[in-house]
Amino acid sequence: MSSNNADKQQVKTLLPGSTIGILGGGQLGRMMANAGSAMGYRFIALDPVLDSPAGQVAEQIVAAYDDREAARELAKRSDVITYEFENVDAEVAKMLMDESYVPQGSELLYTTQHRLREKRAIEAAGVKVAPYREISSVDELREGVQAFGTPCVLKTAMGGYDGKGQWVIRSSDEIEEAYETLSRAKVQLVLEQFIRFDKEISVIAARSPQGEIKTFPAAENIHVDNILHLSIVPARISEELQREAEQLATRIAEGLGAVGLIAVELFVTADGELFVNELAPRPHNSGHYTMEACRTSQFEQHVRAVCNLPLGDTTLMSPVVMVNVLGQHVEPLLARMASRDESAERLKAAPKVHLYGKKDAVVKRKMGHVNVLADNIEAALSWIEATTIWKV
Repeated sequence: MSSNNADKQQVKTLLPGSTIGILGGGQLGRMMANAGSAMGYRFIALDPVLDSPAGQVAEQIVAAYDDREAARELAKRSDVITYEFENVDAEVAKMLMDESYVPQGSELLYTTQHRLREKRAIEAAGVKVAPYREISSVDELREGVQAFGTPCVLKTAMGGYDGKGQWVIRSSDEIEEAYETLSRAKVQLVLEQFIRFDKEISVIAARSPQGEIKTFPAAENIHVDNILHLSIVPARISEELQREAEQLATRIAEGLGAVGLIAVELFVTADGELFVNELAPRPHNSGHYTMEACRTSQFEQHVRAVCNLPLGDTTLMSPVVMVNVLGQHVEPLLARMASRDESAERLKAAPKVHLYGKKDAVVKRKMGHVNVLADNIEAALSWIEATTIWKV
């Protein structure tokens, strides 16, 4: 069991009025700043993009993530530092540990930035992952494919998101091309056995430096083209499975000594077995539903955790479906917002729109999301269908 990352620094309780520095200025930083500002915190983000989503609602230092001087400037102007995505330079996070207060530490970042380290840490916490092998040659890949059968998934150990940095090998004819393509990234490769799953779910856990842990209700996630499309809550799984998923997330948060949020993505097999797919040590796309549907949002909870406040109540107040808004959905969504929504009235649904302030609406790029609250998830799904915005 890993030691708590915060043990290396004296734990501080930071009350509203304090300044929270965020490594990263994307939409997660923006929503974190919105939630924390309502509580009375101030925010400053470090991001290379001028007028970043977070920079529109908080102060911003415009600099590269590995710019040590800029990171020092962030440290000087902040009472506590957090990060909003895990590809932050772990060395910079480590340096900040010496010069500032980073309750999340750099160890968890170091672990979750690398798929092999992450899998070993999950196993050490006593939780199952899909069978995997480290791959360092085309011959090892051939042996792995023979052992796991097809399909199986070859992934880069670092980098890659929304389906990038991976190759689903469906026949032995693809082995050489898959190896050649992914090995260009010059990082270790990992081969995973393909889990035939019924559903994908995720649970977000929050842990404070004192070890208090709270989990949010499990979300059922539906992906299209490897990008999250819908998160359905409550997930359409048994109560027993929901409890088990929350217990696994608790065990991982504890075992990895997480501080702040950790999102645990899981596969559910036909016979109700749970396998961890991936972790993210930050607020997560599949937790956006919490913004209106839970008593405490994931963003407020993250602020509470890194500031060492008691964690908030995570009770679900309404069934909800979160649907992602990609570049191609922005115009039809905006057009729809300008007129009376008869579908919402008929279905007694309340769509809550969140747009991230990104400059260009790029196809397949996340530009926002809509949380559709309703008396039941069928009504929320019917509203999404009725809009025709998300028709492929």
